[in-house]
Amino acid sequence: MTIRSTGGRVAAYAWLVFAALNLVDLFFGITGDPDYSLTTVTIAFLLLLGCGIAYAVGLRPVIVGDDAGITVRNPLRDVRVPWGAVRRIEGKNAVTVVFAGPDGTDLETRAWVLQTSPRAQAKAEARAEKEARKGRGQGLDLRGRTPTAYAAQQLNEMKDRQRPKARSGAPDKAAKAKAEEEGPARGTVKWSVPAVASLAVPLAVLVALLITGAVT
Repeated sequence: MTIRSTGGRVAAYAWLVFAALNLVDLFFGITGDPDYSLTTVTIAFLLLLGCGIAYAVGLRPVIVGDDAGITVRNPLRDVRVPWGAVRRIEGKNAVTVVFAGPDGTDLETRAWVLQTSPRAQAKAEARAEKEARKGRGQGLDLRGRTPTAYAAQQLNEMKDRQRPKARSGAPDKAAKAKAEEEGPARGTVKWSVPAVASLAVPLAVLVALLITGAVT
């Protein structure tokens, strides 16, 4: 299960194409003579900083659920949580995962994907309630099926399916004992080096260029 923001990815790719065309124009002179002045270089790194933002904000964010656990990738950080470490998953203004951290304390992460304002969430809930009323006669129950609530529901269902079961449907005691021997499951939180670098490098160069321009 993979959840991404289609709008964010489209906007990010649009910016990348725009930036690439402008960089080519700046240094190869498609619409005019090429220019290698300090101003041109500064504009180039502004475009590169925009590309870093497009990558971090538009392309990186994702929620992935697989057989082993859930991954929440936000603009600058990656969270990986085995199903055994998940305490709860909720879907309100954002998909929120509460899990056991590396030291055993409970941590909470909010997914960048599907985030909405309280006002937008209220409108979505009203639409879901309206659809629920329409579907009651057909045996359908769509109450709470906003994008965030639906994503949280699917992830919770995946979590429930990963619980060890015996053939009778009861919890598999052998699997449970093995899990206890291996120790409690823990989630991890890591900074994304590529994401941080995509923002920090062009920003640092821009600052240096501005200082150079001010001195000269």
